Amino acid sequence: MSAPDSPPPRTVLVVEDDPVISHLIDHLLRRRGFTVQVAADGRQADEMLGTLPPPAVVVLDVMLPFVDGFTLVERLRGTQGWAHVPILMLTSKSQESYVVRAFGAGVNDYVIKPFRPEELVARVRRLAEI
Repeated sequence: MSAPDSPPPRTVLVVEDDPVISHLIDHLLRRRGFTVQVAADGRQADEMLGTLPPPAVVVLDVMLPFVDGFTLVERLRGTQGWAHVPILMLTSKSQESYVVRAFGAGVNDYVIKPFRPEELVARVRRLAEI
């Protein structure tokens, strides 16, 4: 039995405001045995920090309504129990400055949209094992 503060096995929090993309990610991950929770915007994700147990992985967009992805990374890293949860940033922002900023903020992986579905699943699987 796992300790109460350890991440639920294979649970992924997806923070994505595009319903088509969030549905696709949800479908891909559920088919491979993950439990998926979806936040449709930054405010909803921020509220989840105080109410949900930390997941195994967070998949996070940069451009979100209300609270952006970089602010969420800071809050994740500053929230007890969530500080070491692996974060995969999934975004259309391909500029080097965004990538550097993301890794500097504590993101574990960075994938640019449009993404390859099987590659995304492989990256999530790898992060879930950390």
